[in-house]
Amino acid sequence: MRTIVIAAFAMLLSVNTMAQGIEFFQGTYAEAQAKAKAEGKTLFMDFYTSWCGPCKMMAKKYFTLESVGQVYNAKFICLKIDAEKGEGPALAEKYGVKAYPTLVYAKADGTQTKKVMGVQDETKLLGLAK
Repeated sequence: MRTIVIAAFAMLLSVNTMAQGIEFFQGTYAEAQAKAKAEGKTLFMDFYTSWCGPCKMMAKKYFTLESVGQVYNAKFICLKIDAEKGEGPALAEKYGVKAYPTLVYAKADGTQTKKVMGVQDETKLLGLAK
């Protein structure tokens, strides 16, 4: 009986971990550009700050949705960029980021194709991905 319970729990856990949202790239902007070019994808950049409440809400509520993850992981190399740390301030200046959250879509060469400010819900995020 114990084996059955453990097996059922393991299956439930594995199903739960497969349902995931956006997988954000762990690396530099230049590395993300190279990956986007190699894979024929567009860049998706989430500009945020550590103190931004709406940024935290989007990260928790919308970026974790399976529907959003399926589309964004397939079409984009996704980056979370802290606009106040590391290469973030220079990138925020490059893309004219003035408020948070700001979402920027760009070609692999860095040419901006779209920019939106403020919270974007599931419907808006999926619409922007088209």
